[in-house]
Amino acid sequence: MCMPMTGRRLTSLLAYVTTAAAGASLLTGCGVLPGATGGSREPVTVMTWAPDQTRATNMPGMPAMAQTYARWVNSQGGIDGHELRVLTCNEQNTTAGAAACARRAVRENAVAVVGSYSQNGRAFMAPLEAAGIPYIGGYGIAEDEFTSPLSYPVNGGVASLVAGHGMQLAGSCDRVSLVRPDTTAGDKLPELLNSGLRKASHRTAVDIPALEDAAEYTQQAGRARSRAGDEKGCVTAVLGERTQTFFDSFRRLPEQREREKRGAVRISSVLGSVDQPVIDRTGGPHSPFEGAFVTGWYPEAGDRSWAPMRKVIQQHAFADNRVDPADAGVQTTWIAYTVLKDVVESLDQDTITAGQISHALDRGERIDTGGLTPSLRWKYEDLLGAPGFTRIVNHEVTFQVVRQGRLVAQKPGFVDVGETVLSAP
Repeated sequence: MCMPMTGRRLTSLLAYVTTAAAGASLLTGCGVLPGATGGSREPVTVMTWAPDQTRATNMPGMPAMAQTYARWVNSQGGIDGHELRVLTCNEQNTTAGAAACARRAVRENAVAVVGSYSQNGRAFMAPLEAAGIPYIGGYGIAEDEFTSPLSYPVNGGVASLVAGHGMQLAGSCDRVSLVRPDTTAGDKLPELLNSGLRKASHRTAVDIPALEDAAEYTQQAGRARSRAGDEKGCVTAVLGERTQTFFDSFRRLPEQREREKRGAVRISSVLGSVDQPVIDRTGGPHSPFEGAFVTGWYPEAGDRSWAPMRKVIQQHAFADNRVDPADAGVQTTWIAYTVLKDVVESLDQDTITAGQISHALDRGERIDTGGLTPSLRWKYEDLLGAPGFTRIVNHEVTFQVVRQGRLVAQKPGFVDVGETVLSAP
């Protein structure tokens, strides 16, 4: 019996998900899906990539969600009669891997790259731009996602998260220590956090760079705790997958448990570095993240706006445990494919091209995501225009907190951080 590739490495080989193929890729040789689409309309081929099995941040749920989405939409007759074909690629967290995935998308005539994760924006955007392929709903980690005219981000990226996080912490923390990657992208985080802190006339944060793939962070944890002070201090870490490693080191510091009992120092982070799956893996109500402040892009995972996505996952992800509905990458991929579906339906053409998709988005196709984001539109007047983040159209975030092992809303609704991002140097 053939089983899904649960938890296995997403290879750099292409994985077609069509109505005639189930499982993680063609390599699995698994089953047949019902509900084959018919008619004269040509299939729509797209790609979703993300790193997997690397030493830094991994996002296997994003390609897995893309495959799940394809199984669902094809069982419904496709997108406006078009069979959706999803190619997947392991970006490997390297410039070479990102460029290879982009070149494969070009070679396989993908009409869009949808719901993907990569820090290596320059490596992947150049091949896509040369071929005119739009990049829809990337995770929001690479600066090029917010500068390329062919990128259509669905969230405000790390810039909005970190700027919003400063606003969230300003009301509760007297002093803030920021532990962040010692990388070019990480170098931008202190000023973004400070822009949020300054909005409440707060002192700036202490900047503590750290290796993105370290095995432990005892030295950085000790410095962060001492600089946060003993009264109403906050330690925030934005280290992607290594955030859990940092807070493990933080909790092992001498006298830290006693300080936790007194509530002397609170911890915090942003969505993607801390989310519900991380909290569940680290003990739920007994997790080190209990009480932590977290800034997110979208409503908390339990919000009813996620019900359609949860239903699709339940019915079409099968036993693939990579597809966690509380994972920020999975959520971003769902929203990105919502954009793709809306645009393809609006075109009402037998053949869909990359140029048609980007033209429809540029001319102002407005996308309703069912309350998961504000309505999305990428006309010139909708762009935030912040230096380095000109393509942001969704500059709203949510303030959340971990209570009894669950991420819940600290403040209802969305918070607009557009002016805060604009004020960052």
